Amino acid sequence: MNAEPRHGSKVPFGTSVRDIASSFGDRDPLPEDDPAPYERPASGEEPGSSNEVKALIQVVVDIVSVLAVVAFCRLFVMAPFVIPSGSMENTLGINDRILTTNGITKGMAKPRRGDVIVFTDPGNWLDNSSQVGQKSDYLVKRLIGMPGDTVACKGSGYPVTVNGVALDEHSYLRPGVQPSGFPFEVTVKADHVFVMGDNRSNSADSRYHLDDSNGGQVPMENIKGTAMVTYFPFGSWKFLNNRHSVFDAVPDRQPR
Repeated sequence: MNAEPRHGSKVPFGTSVRDIASSFGDRDPLPEDDPAPYERPASGEEPGSSNEVKALIQVVVDIVSVLAVVAFCRLFVMAPFVIPSGSMENTLGINDRILTTNGITKGMAKPRRGDVIVFTDPGNWLDNSSQVGQKSDYLVKRLIGMPGDTVACKGSGYPVTVNGVALDEHSYLRPGVQPSGFPFEVTVKADHVFVMGDNRSNSADSRYHLDDSNGGQVPMENIKGTAMVTYFPFGSWKFLNNRHSVFDAVPDRQPR
């Protein structure tokens, strides 16, 4: 009897590859020759477009978050101001940018002698100062006298005194300037402060307004904040030492 060979059998002419594959019962049939047609996502979006939209939304959320943090800090933590004149040289220069206490921090750091403070014009001080035309109603000076204090000076060559105690102001006065080029004496009334610039020869401060309605004094409600740090120019960032130690020996007095 002639046996049909298992391997090397001749295949009749015209037999397709699929027919040959189907003769092996234990093997999967070959796939169709033509691939399945491309199906567009049900949403009608191109692949990847959903990820792009999500990324764009995240960028917008990040920007809004940053702006919200900046706004919060501006309203409740720190407020920025520009130094418009040379009255506080060399502590602060013209066009320096400073951050002051504001909102929450203002309540935590109440003004003290020695602080550099920002305040609104208490009585047309800007009319005769070098800050005219700066588009700002703010001034920056150093707080010298608190309510009840008597601030005085005998003039050129003499120190400023507070409640009879002479101040050593060399740590913040501009080199070469006198504590005051002319004599004065004033007792600070309740809810007011007495201020002076560090560049005394170029500072139209409380001394120059003794005859105005407030006697040259700044209402405490006008104080917008205490200067804490300079942030511009970028190469000269610094924390402001408000020189409280200069006033350590000064006794407190109650306003009359």
